[in-house]
Amino acid sequence: MRVGLGYDSHCFAEGRQLVLGGVSIDYPRGLDGWSDADAATHALIDALCGAASLGDIGTLFPAGDIRYQDACSLKLLEQTAHEVTNRGLVIGNVDITVVVQEPVLAPHVPRMRAALAAALGVDEERVSVKAKTNEHMGFVGRGEGIAAIAVALLE
Repeated sequence: MRVGLGYDSHCFAEGRQLVLGGVSIDYPRGLDGWSDADAATHALIDALCGAASLGDIGTLFPAGDIRYQDACSLKLLEQTAHEVTNRGLVIGNVDITVVVQEPVLAPHVPRMRAALAAALGVDEERVSVKAKTNEHMGFVGRGEGIAAIAVALLE
């Protein structure tokens, strides 16, 4: 068994759609980044990369590379899952914690799990997504951005 840990954070930006776990969320601000800035999916990609010794998300999908500008992070996750399986590894389970003061993510979690599971090619029962606030502390607590932490188990 192999375990990988991933982390990502992005600041909020005006004029962008908020995408988390592959789901568009109705909110006045999105996240700033080269792709769609889906911090939850990016953390998961890093966790998978770590467990499979693939480097990190920037190794596979470099920021500044025009091919990934405004890219859908679910497509990047699909490519990462393909790289993992090409190495003879199977995704056991993944777990993501999104740290966000607002918006409330609980109503969106079932759709996130479904979207991530589809991109990974696994059953939804192998995908966990949780949301936590930061109790008004730090950049997340001040509503400046979102952070996400993920772990992946590969067999």
